[in-house]
Amino acid sequence: MSRFVQGADRRQQTLLPECLDDYVAEDNPVRVVDVFVDELDLKSLGFEGVTPAATGRPAYHPATLLKLYVYGYLNKVQSSRRLEREAQRNVELMWLTGRLAPDHKTIADFRRENGPAIQAACGQFVVLCRELGLFGAALVAIDGSKFKAVNTRDRNFTAYKVKRRIDQVAEHIAGYLRDLDTADRQEGEAAEARSGRLVEKIERLRAQMAMLKAMEAQVEASPDGQVSLTDPGARAMATSGRGSGIVGYNVQSAVEGEHHLIVAHDVVMTGLDKHQLASMAGKAKDAMGVEALDVLADRGYFAGEEILACETMGVTPYLPKPQTSGAKAAGRFGKQDFVYLPDQDVYRCPAGSLLPPHMTTVEKGLTLHRYWDRASCTGCRLKAQCTPSVERRITRWELEAVIDALQARMDLAPRAMRVRRRLVEHPFGTIKAWMGHTHFLMKRLPNVKIEISLHILAYNMKRVMAVLGTKPLMDAIRA
Repeated sequence: MSRFVQGADRRQQTLLPECLDDYVAEDNPVRVVDVFVDELDLKSLGFEGVTPAATGRPAYHPATLLKLYVYGYLNKVQSSRRLEREAQRNVELMWLTGRLAPDHKTIADFRRENGPAIQAACGQFVVLCRELGLFGAALVAIDGSKFKAVNTRDRNFTAYKVKRRIDQVAEHIAGYLRDLDTADRQEGEAAEARSGRLVEKIERLRAQMAMLKAMEAQVEASPDGQVSLTDPGARAMATSGRGSGIVGYNVQSAVEGEHHLIVAHDVVMTGLDKHQLASMAGKAKDAMGVEALDVLADRGYFAGEEILACETMGVTPYLPKPQTSGAKAAGRFGKQDFVYLPDQDVYRCPAGSLLPPHMTTVEKGLTLHRYWDRASCTGCRLKAQCTPSVERRITRWELEAVIDALQARMDLAPRAMRVRRRLVEHPFGTIKAWMGHTHFLMKRLPNVKIEISLHILAYNMKRVMAVLGTKPLMDAIRA
């Protein structure tokens, strides 16, 4: 072993014990965790056990367990059992907790029983970032991403899945009954044994059919037509892959444009983002403490009511309008080929004719106006390129001026969607990588919100340490 760096003899006794603080460098991120939690007012945030009971076994202080969790999520150690092991062997955790090593049940119970308080503590770091002036531009990008739940697809039921499984089981039962008739016509011990096995399979399938029938009634009674057995809060959601999907949760996030920090987040049980724009924009605006805010989102968030709500609260949205016109797909003129003339309240068609309003209707709570001119369409030279009907009708929402203004903004900001992707998609990929591209550890929506809050706190803390450095961040927290 010559010519190599030599380690110390394991059996060598030290005359003077070394200080544990010597093992933790001054710029170690664990010191940021220690300072951040120590500066929190845990009682006002709602943590239980801040004031110790007069009797009974002394409990761990909530600050100790919160430090343990924040450190764990910073270092990809989210499991309570793994945190228990790390507290017994990890020098940084020994320094952080004062060599305390709670058992895994104590660690898990703390996270479950202090959910709202943990989320509030994670929110305090966003407040700190705002006080440090890290939110430079009044710009955020909003997006949603599907995260797996601890619930397999086989343990999630919808009306379509139940019907398909009932048909499959019925087909299997019919096949086994035919095989049983064939076996009964034969003689011998082998035929009897085969008949016995077939009878057992048929009984199992009939029990499965009874379960599916009961599940069918349960699915029909469910408000959203889904039932998940392992995690009742998880829902089947389509993903970007064609024909694919997961059972999980839809995590929403708003990422600011200066340092790519997550300023607001939420977890919803619906796979669509369509009704999340105004809610997320409002949370981001409050978190950043600004009077006006520009919001970037993809076409999945497009909804007239949501865009109007954003305008009302002082948020300027930028998102493309989805192309859902069947006429355009068929090679005919789409609605965008018709120009609205607000002074005359008419549409000008591609042939130059004016289409006046003829009727008003209400659909899904929206007041809609219909425009057409049968006389102009009858002899139009472009009719074959416009409509196969007698006349072409154009529908306009009574507040569609908001949509027109949005389209004008998008035309003047051609790089908006590229900026959106650069801001908001990377944090999701980072967090999923830290999770090991696996599912949430906890079940049910309230607990999943706790877990994602800790992930986002860890992400934001790492970002700020990369921007400011650990020592300046600790000084700012103490200030």
